[in-house]
Amino acid sequence: MKHIDLIIVGGGPIGIACGIEAKKNGINYLIIEKGPIVNSLFNYPINMQFFSSSEKLEIDDIPFISKEAKPKRNEALEYYRRIVTSNDLNIHLFEKVDSIKKHEEIFYIETEKQQYTASFMIVATGFYDIPNTIDVPGEDLPKVSHYYKDPHFYAKQKLAIVGASNSAVDAALECYRKGAEVTMIVRGPEIGKRVKYWVRPDILNRIEEGSIKAFYNATVKEIFPNTINITVPEGDVNIENDYVLALTGYKPNFRFLQNIGIHLSNDHKLYPKYEEESMETNIKNLYLAGVICGGMDTHVWFIENSRIHAKTILKSITKKINLQSI
Repeated sequence: MKHIDLIIVGGGPIGIACGIEAKKNGINYLIIEKGPIVNSLFNYPINMQFFSSSEKLEIDDIPFISKEAKPKRNEALEYYRRIVTSNDLNIHLFEKVDSIKKHEEIFYIETEKQQYTASFMIVATGFYDIPNTIDVPGEDLPKVSHYYKDPHFYAKQKLAIVGASNSAVDAALECYRKGAEVTMIVRGPEIGKRVKYWVRPDILNRIEEGSIKAFYNATVKEIFPNTINITVPEGDVNIENDYVLALTGYKPNFRFLQNIGIHLSNDHKLYPKYEEESMETNIKNLYLAGVICGGMDTHVWFIENSRIHAKTILKSITKKINLQSI
């Protein structure tokens, strides 16, 4: 069993930033990522464009140069991959962490490949792996997906998109322009206010002209192999349908946090407990970084405002290590 001073769970932008800070401070560290480098970004839609400008996605003051002010997915993959490779960061890819347990002052980490011990832990696992389900009959049919990748797949198909956020709007517009017959099922009275400001007029115009059909104040009642049944204020509506994209958001792996012993708030927000000045949780020497800090409020933390977590955490860890050596 190999001992490492600091293990970082999650190889996304914030996990990478933590690794850089650990290396700069001379700390023996390891990043463990269950997929490829920046796994969540890799699984974003092919044509996705960030809301943030490139400089706000930078880590460690390393310039992020993009063709447009707001970079696209492929540019972000190139940027973060180059940071990992050029800095020769110590990262294990395609290695899923199964459990983290603490005995006295040592963490015991078990992955699907091997076991480790560590003195300090950072959990920076994001929230893109577990979708918010709509919990209706038929949601488990093969035609239903909670992830959208490429509009080409839906050409000449009757596609229902559940949701009205950025991901749902992007999918609706792209699929419509590739020849899909798109119907949006929106729970609220309008398209989401957080939709990218340069995209929102486009989707509203397409709905107004009838190119994309939209049902507001609507909920999905049941999904069938060839139709989808929804409820609107006027009653039930049955729509011919080939595929359903339920783009209703995602949530952190709360069970993973609870199994470690991290306390969560008792309300529906499920905020994990940590000290803001250090990011240390109720478990001594275990820290949280990135979007996972927001619980179910996944619109609170982004790359741009959680980059500071890396410096904050490593300042705390370095101070503790220095005190131990006195």
